[in-house]
Amino acid sequence: MTSTAEVRPYGAATGKLVLAGASDSLGTLDPAWVTGLLADAGFLLFRGFRTDLEEFSAFVKAHSSRITLDPARSFHGGEVAQKVDAGTAAVGLHLENGNSPFGPDLTWFFCEKAASAGSQTTVCDGYRVWDASSLRARSVFGGSPITYSRRVEEPKWKAFVAHQLEGRKEPADIAFADIEALVGTDPHTRLTLEEDGAIRYAYTTGAAHGTLFGARLAWANSIFGPSYNYETPRITLQDGEEIPADLRAELKALTDELTEDIDWQDGDVALIDNTRVMHGRREILDTDRTIYNAQSYIRRELVDAVTAGGEDR
Repeated sequence: MTSTAEVRPYGAATGKLVLAGASDSLGTLDPAWVTGLLADAGFLLFRGFRTDLEEFSAFVKAHSSRITLDPARSFHGGEVAQKVDAGTAAVGLHLENGNSPFGPDLTWFFCEKAASAGSQTTVCDGYRVWDASSLRARSVFGGSPITYSRRVEEPKWKAFVAHQLEGRKEPADIAFADIEALVGTDPHTRLTLEEDGAIRYAYTTGAAHGTLFGARLAWANSIFGPSYNYETPRITLQDGEEIPADLRAELKALTDELTEDIDWQDGDVALIDNTRVMHGRREILDTDRTIYNAQSYIRRELVDAVTAGGEDR
C-alpha cells in the first residue's frame, strides 16, 4: 500500500507535521522517506494515523537496528515502548541518555491519551542554538568537550547491560566485565566498580558536535537535563573546571528562546533525531495522560541513503 500522507511545517523552524491520508497506517510509510524527512527537519510529528502500542512498536522496529532502554522504566506491549513517568514538574532540555556513552540515535514518543492542559513535550534544535551562540560560547564549547560523571546503582546498570546483550544473560548474572565490554576501548569513558556493586562513570563528549546526518555542529547535550531516577551528574569542562556561569546563563536563555512545544493530540507519534534535537517537557497540569517513549539505533543503510549525496546537513 502506498501512503498518501501530507507533510506540513510544524513550529517556527524546520520541524514537520506528517498528516495521514485516507486509511493510512504508520506501516504504509517508507522508512527511507521518513529518514529523509527527519534529516531535514530534526523532528517529525505524525498525526491522524491508526496507532496503538503494537503499531507504534512496529514503526520503531522498521527504522531501527536495535532498541535500547531506560532501566528505571518498565516496558509495555513488548520490548520497545516504555511509559513516560517523571513526576509532574517541568523537565529540562536533554538528549535521551545524552549524559552517558549509550545515547540512542532516535527518540520516539507515542501519545495514547493527551492531557487536557500542560505537559507538552518541548523540542530545541541544536543547529539553531549553535548558529545563534556568541563567539565566546563557540570558542569554549567548540574547543573543549564536557564531562558527565555520576554513580549508578547496581540493579539499574545490570538491567541496562542485560538488555544490551539481548537476553543472553540475566541481570543477576551480569558482571562488571560485561559493561566494560560494552564500553570497549572507548577513550572517552572511564568506569569504576564500587564496593556496594554500583558503578561510577565519567563520559566525555562535545556539548556541540556533528549529527547522524553530517558534520554540521549542533549544540545538543544534557547540560540542562533531568535526573529523575538517577543521581544528578556532575558536568564540567574536560579539564575538570566548572562551565562558566555566564555561558550557562547565555545558553539557558538562548535555548529557552528557541524551544518549541509539541502540543499532543490522542494518537500522535513523534520522532526526534537524538543527536541534534534536545527535548524536555512542560509542567504536567492534568495527570490523566498516557505517553510512551522508545529509544533506538537507526538502521545504517537508511542513514547511508540520505547522506550518499555528500550534502552536509
